[in-house]
Amino acid sequence: MTDVAATPLKTTVLHARHKSSGARLVPFAGWDMPVEYSGVTAEHLAVRTAAGMFDVSHMGQIEIAGKQAMAAVQHVSTNDVATLAVGRAHLSVLASPEGTVLDDILVYRLAASHFLLVVNAGNATKDFAWISQQLAGFDAAVVDTSSRYALLAIQGPKALDVVQTLTAVSLAEIPYYGFAHGEVAGARATISRTGYTGEDGVEVFVPPNMADRVWQAVLQAGEGVVIPCGLAARDTLRLEAGMRLCGQDMDDTTTVLEAGLGWAVGWEKPSFVGSEALRAEKQRGPARRLVGFEMLERGIGRHGYPVVHDGQVVGQVTSGTQTPFLKKAIGMAYVPAALAVPGTAVGVDIRGRVSAAQIVKLPFYRRAR
Repeated sequence: MTDVAATPLKTTVLHARHKSSGARLVPFAGWDMPVEYSGVTAEHLAVRTAAGMFDVSHMGQIEIAGKQAMAAVQHVSTNDVATLAVGRAHLSVLASPEGTVLDDILVYRLAASHFLLVVNAGNATKDFAWISQQLAGFDAAVVDTSSRYALLAIQGPKALDVVQTLTAVSLAEIPYYGFAHGEVAGARATISRTGYTGEDGVEVFVPPNMADRVWQAVLQAGEGVVIPCGLAARDTLRLEAGMRLCGQDMDDTTTVLEAGLGWAVGWEKPSFVGSEALRAEKQRGPARRLVGFEMLERGIGRHGYPVVHDGQVVGQVTSGTQTPFLKKAIGMAYVPAALAVPGTAVGVDIRGRVSAAQIVKLPFYRRAR
C-alpha cells in the first residue's frame, strides 16, 4: 500500500510573526493557526476590558459583481440585500434547498452591483463552488478573492481609540455593521465595524504584503492596551456573546430556524435557495431549537455531551466552556422546542454523571452600549 502524504496546512501571511512571537500554533480548518499567545484567560479578559488583536486572514472572500449581482446575492443568501446600503454589511446564511445551514457569511455591499462575501475558512472552497453553481444563470461574475486580503480583528472597548491613532478615517462615524475605505498605518484598508467577540471594534482588510506592518503598528500604538490573541479566546468570547460557530453549533443537518437565525432571513423578498422549506418550517414551527444553558452543578458541558430531561436524552451540547469573564460554565445545545424556555431544568451527562443545568436566554453576555 502506498502512503498518501497528508495535505500540508495552509498558513496566513502572519505565520512567521506568530511563531517568532511565541504563539502556540495548532491545525484549524486546514490552517496552521495561533490558538493562544499569553493564555486563553488573559486574552479573553483583555478583549472584555481593553483590546485584543486576532489574525483572521484564514477567512475566505468571494466577490460577486455585474449587472445582476444584487439578484444573484438575493438568490443565494437568506438575508435581504435590497435593504443593504452601499457601505453597510449584514449577517446572512448560505442555505441548502432543504433550509439547512451550509455556512453563515457576512455580506458587504461595496457598490450598487458589487458585493463581498466573507465566508468561514473551512468552507471557503465548497462555498465558492456552491455559489458558482447556484448563480450559473445570472449575469454576474463570481470570483474567489481570498488571496487579495489579509484580515485583522482589533476588538474590545479600547480598540477604536488605538486604531484611530493610525488612520485619518473617523472610526466613530462608521456605524455598527458599516465600513469605510482609507489607510491604516499607511496601508490601503477597508475598515469594518464588525467582529466575533461581542465587543465593539473593527476588522481591517489590508493587502497581504502590508499585514505585518499593520499588525506591528497596532501593537506599538496600543502598547499596554492591545495584546495579540489566538483562536481559543475568540471561541470563548463568541460563545459568551451567543454567536454560533458553523460546523459546531449548526451545519447541513440543522435548519436556519433551528439555529435561531430566522432574523437573518428576508421573509418579504421573493424566492431564494431554501425559501420554500424555511417558509414551511416557519409556519409549523421548528421541532427543536438551539438554546443557551448554564451549569448549576460542577462540570462543563462540552461539545457532543448528551442533554437529559426527565431521565431521557433529549439533545446534545454543541459548544461549552468555563468562561473567564462571567466565571460560570455555559454552553449551547439543541433541545425539543417545548423545552426551549428559559428556566427549564435539564441535565448534562458529563462522562456518565448527570449534572444539573438550566436553559437561559441568549446571549450570555451583552456589552454596555
